[in-house]
Amino acid sequence: MSDRGERAPGRLDTNRPSVARMYDYYLGGKDNYQVDRDAVDRVEEAMPGTRQVAHQNRAFLRRAVRYMAQQGVRQFIDIGSGLPTVGNTHEIAQEVDPSARVVYVDNDPVVLNHGRALLAANSHTTVVTADMHRPAEVLEHPETTKFIDFDQPVGVLMIAMVHFLTLEERPYVMGRLHDALAPGSHFTATHATTDGLSPEMVAQTEAVYATTPTPIHFRPQAEIARFFDGFELAPPGLVMLNEWRPDAEAPVPQPCWLYGAVGRKP
Repeated sequence: MSDRGERAPGRLDTNRPSVARMYDYYLGGKDNYQVDRDAVDRVEEAMPGTRQVAHQNRAFLRRAVRYMAQQGVRQFIDIGSGLPTVGNTHEIAQEVDPSARVVYVDNDPVVLNHGRALLAANSHTTVVTADMHRPAEVLEHPETTKFIDFDQPVGVLMIAMVHFLTLEERPYVMGRLHDALAPGSHFTATHATTDGLSPEMVAQTEAVYATTPTPIHFRPQAEIARFFDGFELAPPGLVMLNEWRPDAEAPVPQPCWLYGAVGRKP
């Protein structure tokens, strides 16, 4: 069963690891606690190179946002954004068009408090507390509706987030998001995969995330593709992150265990 009704975003819990704060630590940030650092260390033991994968994930985000902005998207919702650090969605989108609007969404209060302080001088960007498991909470938040015109194309990001949805939750959450978007909107996501990994590595990593409020679910490519139902994938489709439109001037990174894609709603 889905636990949409049992989640209560906005309460700071330093006794359990937080996915947002773990991701901050993966990227070398300082907005995390010892419980988060300990969890990351356990993931690194199970999956050596996880920090490099986190940086690949962030690099994919930058390429995906730039691509969407080049397709004419001027408003973005970054769901499960984590802390808005250097090179995040608003910076990339506003390089293309300074008037681009960005709503960052996360259910960790650290993200809300620190994010609003970081973005105080950016009138086209905001941070809200909401939970992707309750998409109406994201879409109907007063700050979301203030910044986003759903009659126009929107770029929705769920970077390293859809693998926190169960297969039962997928149709409801993804269907609700898809239905809310105007034609020409784009959706991008990355998802951890079982492809190329040993069952032991996957099991150990899933066990670490099971200690957080948001357990992770590694899946094969065919199951990951279902999260893009209703969207037309931009070439090269759903591929490993290092294969998705790599920067010509940057060295091609090693393969990782995340798939990514960008899709357009026809």
